[in-house]
Amino acid sequence: MSGDQFGIVSINEALEQAKSNSTDLVEIAPDSTPPVCKLMDYGKFLYDKKKASAQKKVKTQMLKEIKFRPNIGENDFNVKINKLKDFLEDGHKVKIRLWFKGREIVHKQLGEQLVTKIVDSVSEAGELDNEPKFEGKNLTMMVLPKKNKVGKKSNGNAKNEIQ
Repeated sequence: MSGDQFGIVSINEALEQAKSNSTDLVEIAPDSTPPVCKLMDYGKFLYDKKKASAQKKVKTQMLKEIKFRPNIGENDFNVKINKLKDFLEDGHKVKIRLWFKGREIVHKQLGEQLVTKIVDSVSEAGELDNEPKFEGKNLTMMVLPKKNKVGKKSNGNAKNEIQ
């Protein structure tokens, strides 16, 4: 079984070759003339096919991190929020880190205002996993993507559409 083609062979001869090689005779193209068959281990073929389809179904979820500063500009804020929404739409968890530098830590209320602004702007794309908490000079929180329940789409029938 080196992948060689045998050409047109009778069914009895093909079955004998399959038995001698301890493989299966599998019909690949039954509609062609003559039908095309292949010598292979069919059990192994099914196992590999099942394994490959299982690997396709696995979706990895990565943890992304976005850093903010308490005195961030409006445009910079919007750019980071758009990137955060992109991550959430791709199905990734996002860790938001509000980083206080130097004496900014004294003004924690600025950080809390920024956090509420972030949560409000991301609420349609994601949901808060845990409440914001201080870890040293950082205020961190996790945002998870929202679970979208996709309904059936209209198939174009006039009965299903509202006019």
